[in-house]
Amino acid sequence: MVIRIKGQSFIDEYGRTLLLRGVNLAGSSKLPTRPNGASYNLDGFFDHRDVSFIGRPFPLEEADEHFARLRAWGLTFLRFLVTWEAVEHAGPGIYDEEYLDYLRAVLIKARQHGLQVIIDPHQDVWSRFTGGDGAPGWTLEAVGLDPRKFAETGAAIVHATHGDPFPRMIWATNSTKLAAATMFTLFFAGSDFAPQTMIDGEPVQEYLQRHYLSAVVKVAERIKDLDCVVGYDTFNEPLPGFIGWKDLRERTGLLQAGLSPTPYQSMLLGAGYALDIDVLERRLTGIKKVGSQRVNPGGVRAWMEGRECVWRQHGVWDVDASGCPNLLRPDYFSKKGASEVNFVNDYFGPFAKKFAQTIQAEHPGAIIYVSGETTNDTLEWGADDPQPIVYAPHWYDAYVLYFKSFNSWAAVDSRGAGRVVIGPRRIRRSFAAQIAHLKTHAGEKMGGVPTLIGEFGIAFDLQGGRAFKNGDFSQQIRALDRSLRAMEDNLVSWTIWNYTPDNSNERGDLWNDENLSIFSRDQQLHPDDPYSGGRALAALLRPYPQKTAGEPLQLTFDYRRRVMIYRFRHDPTIGQPTEFYLPQYQYPQGCRVSVSDGEYDILADEQKLIYRHSSSQPEHTIRIQPA
Repeated sequence: MVIRIKGQSFIDEYGRTLLLRGVNLAGSSKLPTRPNGASYNLDGFFDHRDVSFIGRPFPLEEADEHFARLRAWGLTFLRFLVTWEAVEHAGPGIYDEEYLDYLRAVLIKARQHGLQVIIDPHQDVWSRFTGGDGAPGWTLEAVGLDPRKFAETGAAIVHATHGDPFPRMIWATNSTKLAAATMFTLFFAGSDFAPQTMIDGEPVQEYLQRHYLSAVVKVAERIKDLDCVVGYDTFNEPLPGFIGWKDLRERTGLLQAGLSPTPYQSMLLGAGYALDIDVLERRLTGIKKVGSQRVNPGGVRAWMEGRECVWRQHGVWDVDASGCPNLLRPDYFSKKGASEVNFVNDYFGPFAKKFAQTIQAEHPGAIIYVSGETTNDTLEWGADDPQPIVYAPHWYDAYVLYFKSFNSWAAVDSRGAGRVVIGPRRIRRSFAAQIAHLKTHAGEKMGGVPTLIGEFGIAFDLQGGRAFKNGDFSQQIRALDRSLRAMEDNLVSWTIWNYTPDNSNERGDLWNDENLSIFSRDQQLHPDDPYSGGRALAALLRPYPQKTAGEPLQLTFDYRRRVMIYRFRHDPTIGQPTEFYLPQYQYPQGCRVSVSDGEYDILADEQKLIYRHSSSQPEHTIRIQPA
């Protein structure tokens, strides 16, 4: 299948409108297979150069099994995770050629199964060594940071060093702690905020960005001839670090929880000072202080021997004659000259456009998938900027994600301050409006390009993993359905987070206790059954129009009644039929189809319905229900 862009739509070679449904592959691809194949495993954790990502997302001999399953589930589009660390872990400019060979072999398998792929150079809060994934460990050492000291200094909370139990969703708080916030600031804005910081005589921003781009170019070199690879994501969930922070003595944001130092406190902790730090708790009604804790009583430094805090070097803070530290410039990161800075448009936007130019020079015609900061996206893209692009923001049912709980009467509006929404009808309207807001942004600020929701999904370990004990996934089905209805209400394409082949009930996706995989070996009781191992399939496996001979107008699916209704307006210039994915999972005894006009064929073995509209009326309706 050819994927092209026309206005705000994906189209095929015949001009039919495509509705792309796919999956992120895979959650455990954030972690190496050797030596420590899980975020909770400390064995060999700090030996960051001698690692391997071969076997992520799965061993090559398992590829046919997993790709066939995804194809049978109607998921034909992959957002394929490839971390910077996987490519360049051994050191600057040293690329893992064996991993690149493995990557190519896996993508050839994907092509054989008719799957389309975008490459996602994935990261979360910078690196495994700062509590996330993505960048190699040597990037931290290059700027003088010592990952072995992050736990004592509060510079990052890392599962491998923290141990079990790991607090729920605590990893996200690393975004404003010293290690990750420093690296993001240097990567995106080092030339403005740390001009004295050089690596091998090169400005730190140029050095870091050059290596990141070169690693993705190495990937493109190896796979650009594979026609299943249609594009590249730019930078997963970019974070501003300290960029734009108005007062370093204050906390900000919705992700605060646990030990929560202010940026200035983070700098002092990293410099070896012991401080009492507030402990916060995230609740549905807001963030509440629940105590305080002494941090770094031993006076450990987060910086390597002989290296100084880069922010002290640049005059953000210093020590007076009596030995007391003082914050000299609390608004240091909020302005460039006299102008207030905007992280997305002043720093991430230029980087994303540089990324697009660089990758498209190596892989001409590749589509670039881009979005700005997840909770505050102001990214703009003009007609003169690199094309083609797709707006690919992330959106989650925040209540389910953060609290690992489902309540049909409660949800959160992720826009702005996270207003609580009460009542099922209000929630549906709110979710639809949130996705509509993203589509509007693509139309008004991104040059009228298609929208693909790059990530959404639910936690499957709701209520403490109760479903794993009693086998009742009804809560997960309802939670996933309300997200999917928001997608259908807006007729958007998506890639769900995520499919992890080695997911387990106990350890989830093997990363920071997340458990969002739509597949788990622990649910796979019958290996020969294509649905065994699937989670919440009653909501996920929905009939949908894959290729429409015109303009989609409305799509609904009632998973309880298993009824799909679809309306579209045909384009008289298109001679090809409209094609639907028709899941046998929903209709094991067959289905009854009602059409407003025209004729249809059911290809049961291919899980496909072919509809040929008549020209007697401009709009057409198709209804599918159990036989």
